[in-house]
Amino acid sequence: MTKSGLKIGFIGLGIMGAPMAEHLLQAGHMLFLNTRSKVPRELVENGATLCTTAQGVAERADIIFLMLPDTPDVEKVLFGEYGVAKGLSKGKGKTVVDMSSIDPIATKTFAKKINDLGCDYLDAPVSGGEVGAKAASLTIMVGGEQAVFDRVKPLFDLMGKNITLIGGNGDGQTCKVANQIIVALNIAAVSEALVFASKAGADPAKVRLALMGGFASSRILEVHGERMIKRTFKPGFRIALHQKDLALALQSARALNLALPQTAGAAQLMQSCAALGHGQADHSALVKAIESMAQHPVAPDA
Repeated sequence: MTKSGLKIGFIGLGIMGAPMAEHLLQAGHMLFLNTRSKVPRELVENGATLCTTAQGVAERADIIFLMLPDTPDVEKVLFGEYGVAKGLSKGKGKTVVDMSSIDPIATKTFAKKINDLGCDYLDAPVSGGEVGAKAASLTIMVGGEQAVFDRVKPLFDLMGKNITLIGGNGDGQTCKVANQIIVALNIAAVSEALVFASKAGADPAKVRLALMGGFASSRILEVHGERMIKRTFKPGFRIALHQKDLALALQSARALNLALPQTAGAAQLMQSCAALGHGQADHSALVKAIESMAQHPVAPDA
């Protein structure tokens, strides 16, 4: 790593955050880290600096990325004791980029508070899971001002491939909620199709291969369909987190006075999985809810 890169902060080094931070470090940027989990050894060995607080990250970095589980986590890291905002008060012109998936309405409030400190704010949630984070192929949905987006875009390019400025603050999070609706409904559809095929006596692996060549083909069928057949539910994106996203969708729908009946159904399937003890499994394990009702698995568990 050279010392000529930007001073970048990264808070939240979980399944997604760790590989995203690593891409920034490999590009030659100076990285300042904070996380409640264990910091990956390779990041520190390659020159990243560990900070004991989020405030410490914000004091040292010019652009601070967040990759956290939920809205309360982001609020605490930004505005709690020793939070990011405390480190921004003397650092006018710094930029906060929240890549978590959280409440769009709360995001607008957070952005205004950061703006009031003389700093910029982007909400930039991602899609692509652990695979996309490791491959630097994430889809990044951004809300904020064009000039701020243009300034941060070269860093987004190190982490993703499909990067779109949707609109103002909060619009990136709205896009991510829409994404999670589509993903959940697709997982539910693939689950039902494979359980149906298996219980009817067809080989679900061959059914999946056949469907991959037709109009039913999808990334969900390709990746998560294979997980359902091979019974590999190690989390890339946990059911518990997808539950949170669908709750945001339904909460927003109530505020907008609209109905999302299929989303509500998918949320109940996720809740069924959690009740069965699969809340920490990959969201492709939603199939277990369908299997439980059918009393028939797509394939035997290993």
